[in-house]
Amino acid sequence: MGASRAAVRGVSRALLLYDSDCGFCRWSVDKLLSWDRRASLRPVALQAPEADELLGGMPVEQRMASWHLVTSEGKVYSRGAAAPPLLRMLPGGSPLASVLGAFPGLTERVYGWVTEHRDRLGRLVGSDACSVDPSRRR
Repeated sequence: MGASRAAVRGVSRALLLYDSDCGFCRWSVDKLLSWDRRASLRPVALQAPEADELLGGMPVEQRMASWHLVTSEGKVYSRGAAAPPLLRMLPGGSPLASVLGAFPGLTERVYGWVTEHRDRLGRLVGSDACSVDPSRRR
C-alpha cells in the first residue's frame, strides 16, 4: 500500500508515523530523531490529520497497531518491515539494516514482542523519558 501522491508531494524527508498516546513510542521516535543527524526523518503522530491522508486506505485498527515509514517516493513500510529502510537513512545504520533485512521473520517477531510489551518497556525507561514530544524536536 502506498501513500497518496498528493499526500507526499513536496516531501523531501521520510515520514515516521507513531502513536503519540504511547510513551514508549514517543521515546523511541525521539531516540531515532537524535540519531538522524542528516534530518532525513520527520515525525508525524498517527492521531494527526496528516496521518489520515498518508494512510487513508489503511484500516484504522491496522494503522494504530504499528509505526509506519512513508518514503519521499510514497512507499509505506509498517511494523518490522519499516526497520531496514529506516535504519538505512540513519548514519551508520546500514549494517544493522542489512541484518534485519536478511531475517524479516525474526525482525517481525521482535517488533511484535516490543508492541505487546510497550507499556512495560515504557515503565523501564521511565515516565520522564516517555514524556518527550518528538514533534518538537524538528
